[in-house]
Amino acid sequence: MLSKATPAPIRTAALFAAGAVLLTACGGGTTNSSADGGGDKADGFPLTLKNCGRTVTVKAPPQRAVSVDQGSTEILLSLGLADRLAATATWSDPVMKGLEKANQGVERLSENRPSSEKVLDKEPDFLSASFASTLAKGGVAPREQFEKLGVPTYISPADCVGKDNSGGGDGARTAPLTMDSVYTEVRELSQVFGVPERGDALVKKLQARVTKATDGIDGSKASLLYWFSDSKAPYLAGCCGAPGVITRELGAKNVFDDTHDEWPQISWETVADRNPDVLVIGDLSRTMQTAESAEKKIEFLESNPVTRTMDAVKNRRYVLLSGQAMNPTIRTVEGLERVAAGLRDFGLAG
Repeated sequence: MLSKATPAPIRTAALFAAGAVLLTACGGGTTNSSADGGGDKADGFPLTLKNCGRTVTVKAPPQRAVSVDQGSTEILLSLGLADRLAATATWSDPVMKGLEKANQGVERLSENRPSSEKVLDKEPDFLSASFASTLAKGGVAPREQFEKLGVPTYISPADCVGKDNSGGGDGARTAPLTMDSVYTEVRELSQVFGVPERGDALVKKLQARVTKATDGIDGSKASLLYWFSDSKAPYLAGCCGAPGVITRELGAKNVFDDTHDEWPQISWETVADRNPDVLVIGDLSRTMQTAESAEKKIEFLESNPVTRTMDAVKNRRYVLLSGQAMNPTIRTVEGLERVAAGLRDFGLAG
C-alpha cells in the first residue's frame, strides 16, 4: 500500500540554506524562465517557471534533490544528475537500461511513496514528482507543506496539462496527451539544474527514436488494449494518456478510446466483447495488486473462462511493456518502439 502523508516536523533554517524560496500559487503550465542556456554554470538564476498551476522559483541549481516517482528519477539520471540526487522513491520497474550504474549511487527511500519525514530527513533543496497525486493529500504530502518549508516542488506537466485530477482514480484527460508535455518536462528540469543543453540533447534523441519507430508503419488494421495492473478489477488505458500517444503514432485503435479516464477499471466481460487484436501488458516488478507481472497476467488470461476465448489470447498476441513505458515519461518512447515491433511481428503493421 502507498504511504499516507503525515505532517512534517518543523526543520531548522539551516536545512534550506541552499537557497530555495517560498512559492506563490499561480495558474498556467508553460515555461516562463529566465535561464539563458549557460550550460553547467549557474547563469540564469534565480529561475522562475510555471508548473501545474504554480509559479516555481529556484535560486540556484539544486544539489540535494529528491525525486519521488520513478519517471522523474529516470529523467534526472538521463540528464547526468545522479550526483545531485539525495534520494528517490516510488518504483514499479527495474531502472531503465543504461542507467543502472548511475542509479546504484542514489539512495532509494521506499519502493512505494515515502513519508514526508523520510523525504525531509534528506534535507532536500528541490522535490520532483511525476504525478500530482504524489504531492497531494494522501500522497507523500501536499506541495504546500514543502513550499512552506522552503523546498521548491515540480510535477510533470504531462500529469496536469489537459488533465483533470479533481475526481477519483487516476484522473481524466480533457485533451489528448502528446510527447510535447514529456519534452517540456525534460527541458524544464534541465533548466532547473542549470544544464539546459543536456535537456535539448535528450529531447533530440527521443524525437529521433519516435521517427525511427514509426517509419513506414500503418497500424490502422490493429485494435489494442492496454492492461496496467490488477486481475480482479483491471486498470485499462483510456483514450488519451501515454497509451494514446503510442496508439495514435502507430495509426492503430484503442478499444477503449471512448473513455477519457486515464486508467478506468473495466470488467473482463466488456473486454471480451470488444475483442482486441493485441494485448499490451504491463510487466511490473512491484507487488501492490493482483497480477502485477506479465507472467501472472498471461496466466490469468489463458485460464479465465471469459478471457481465454479472445482472439488475442488464443493467438498469444501479447506485447510486454514496463509500467513506466505505459506512463507519460521518457519511456513512453520505449513503449512505442515495442508496440511497433509487436505489430510488425503479428503482421498488423500495414
